[in-house]
Amino acid sequence: MYVELVDETGKLPAEIMKQTEELLAFAAQKLQLKEATEMAVTFVDNARSHELNLEYRQTDRPTDVISLEYKPDDSEFFFDEEMEVPEELLAEMDPFIGELFISIDKAAEQAADYGHSIEREYGWLAVHGFLHINGYDHYTPEEEAEMFGLQEEILTAYGLTR
Repeated sequence: MYVELVDETGKLPAEIMKQTEELLAFAAQKLQLKEATEMAVTFVDNARSHELNLEYRQTDRPTDVISLEYKPDDSEFFFDEEMEVPEELLAEMDPFIGELFISIDKAAEQAADYGHSIEREYGWLAVHGFLHINGYDHYTPEEEAEMFGLQEEILTAYGLTR
């Protein structure tokens, strides 16, 4: 999997960028995503997170991670309007699955609040957002159990334990 990483803050350690790339590739293997899959991760500060949260979620505060799932739109391609295009074909033609915005300020706050390493917090946020853009959610107790169970399984297998 290809992950485009951007640090808008200029403050993120190179080790966290490397960890994020490796962890998301590991998670992609766990979900058996195609090798050609692509996504983007942008590290932002709380001010930018607040702007994005307001724009995309109509929530007037900063947040730790924003996940924007990308769904291919067949109108971009040259298909006959009457033709039904299988979603698998669209995914092959456009392997971009989405993007994450991770607040470095929130990551630092939460690592301190939860008493674990900053590496663990960045890993948690990256995998959490990654699972969201791959269709997982936590609106019901069943969804939460599935998503958080898989999230912990990925983090533990990668070596980011509490």
